[in-house]
Amino acid sequence: MGFKAPVEEYKFFFTHIFKLESLLHSGGFGDSDLDDIEMFLEAIAKISEETIAPLQRSGDMNPAILENGVVTTPPGFQEGYEILIQSGLVGTSASINYGGLGLPKLVQNALNEFVNGACLSLALNPLLTQGQIEALELFATEEIKEQVIPKLLSGECYGTMNITEPQAGSDVGAIKTKATPLATGEYKISGQKIFISWADADFAKNVYHLVLARLPDSPKGTSGLSLFLVPKYLAAGESGHRRRSNLQILSLEKKLGLHGSPTGVVNFDQALGQIIGHPNEGLKAMFAMMNSARLGVGTQGVGVAEAALQTAEYYAKERKQGIDKSDGQPQVIRDYPDIKRLLSLMRVKIFTARAICSYCAFSLDMAKITGEEKWQNRAGLLTPIAKYIGSETGVEVSLAAIRIHGGAGYIEESGVSQYLRDSIVTTIYEGTNGIQANDLLLRKLGTHGKNVLELIEDIIEKTAFWKSQEPNCYQQLILACNRLKEITKWLVNQQSESPRLAVAQAYLQAIGLLLGAYFLVLSTNQTERKDYIRGLTTVFFNRIFPQIHTLSDEVLVGDTDLQKVNFE
Repeated sequence: MGFKAPVEEYKFFFTHIFKLESLLHSGGFGDSDLDDIEMFLEAIAKISEETIAPLQRSGDMNPAILENGVVTTPPGFQEGYEILIQSGLVGTSASINYGGLGLPKLVQNALNEFVNGACLSLALNPLLTQGQIEALELFATEEIKEQVIPKLLSGECYGTMNITEPQAGSDVGAIKTKATPLATGEYKISGQKIFISWADADFAKNVYHLVLARLPDSPKGTSGLSLFLVPKYLAAGESGHRRRSNLQILSLEKKLGLHGSPTGVVNFDQALGQIIGHPNEGLKAMFAMMNSARLGVGTQGVGVAEAALQTAEYYAKERKQGIDKSDGQPQVIRDYPDIKRLLSLMRVKIFTARAICSYCAFSLDMAKITGEEKWQNRAGLLTPIAKYIGSETGVEVSLAAIRIHGGAGYIEESGVSQYLRDSIVTTIYEGTNGIQANDLLLRKLGTHGKNVLELIEDIIEKTAFWKSQEPNCYQQLILACNRLKEITKWLVNQQSESPRLAVAQAYLQAIGLLLGAYFLVLSTNQTERKDYIRGLTTVFFNRIFPQIHTLSDEVLVGDTDLQKVNFE
């Protein structure tokens, strides 16, 4: 059984939930129509299924290697990369001014999921380049944009982000890499970066590294960081020969998963670079790439979850165990109640996580075309939620897929364990999920929780039609909205950070459950796929949604119980 991209799922979302056609007609996304987008979906789906998916096991069993300073990628990765570039995937939402397609992020998010589900290791490469393009469009000089972005879109080059250092992981303010200005306007970058995804590859002519570094006499902490673009190769001189920049890949990490993706230690030894944005405002520019990547990482989790579910569903309908008492024939395990339960939970978790990531992308599009503060705040609020829910869904569904396979799932030969190994890192990189929850509470709530309270009011207003159709479930939804209002007000009234941060993840999960319920309710109002959606909705409200009250109870505990635990 091969991977199938969830094209119909996104067609349903685009038509019935997010109204993509209206978005396209807003004037902010060129002249493409819904038919064009559906053709694009089908094209990337075919590439994902036929070309990229076969690389999944190849990348896992033949990891990227570093020999004599040269990185060699797994068999087939070069061909896969070239086909993805030719498809236009990298430039889906990039500006048409530099050769991009200028389409909504809602579309880019869907296409990225297809490739993620096919082969996460390779899909990470264009995701990083998409984020770098966004950062350059917002903060680079026009000269740099015109020089670099077309090369990123053509696949001649790809982009990376260089943040983490041995002493500076989550504490970005501890970065020590130095940048020394030159009379030419360039800078010499010196320092060491670790955990750099796609640090190098054998299939691109150049690699552009975005590097956070410190100028001389810059302030301490995050306010003293600047952002620099450092190429692997410098522009060719009069001789026509390219010069290797003074940077070196010292080693590649041996990882739990994502074996096909070379994650390296990069040493910069007075490597030449150009500043992006203003001095000491590098973190602001880097966040443009990081926020794009955070949504992308959430969608990575959804893509892996979809692939794991498809593998589990196929196994469950083929694997025979026991005898059916009704007819005396061998029984497939899909007919056992507990397997049905697991598969149903997996499917509904994917549906809701996919909807949340899509809503984040849609909100970014609305912020772009309207410029309204409401949509900017909504996109900011949803970014950590999408990253958290999407990545956690990838891990949960992948683990369930292993369990459905039983002992076979624990054997590497089956391939199902790779989904779990690959997905775990999505809860860690681009800011751990704990940091996402902290970001939500410390930066994204808005004054007095305004952003969350507005979201809740929108949900109440837009699900009012359900009151007469499903009164019991509607009451559950309204009760949950009131609980979310209660705990939001409690959190913003706390005088210190400690009680809030102690329950940050519980709070984020509660909002995620409310959003999941919201999108299922909206979907039940459509005649298309009505029985399927109502089945998912029933499972969600019976088995998952009630957890919102347990999570709310946990929030109201704050950190009082943790203060009583003595760690020796």
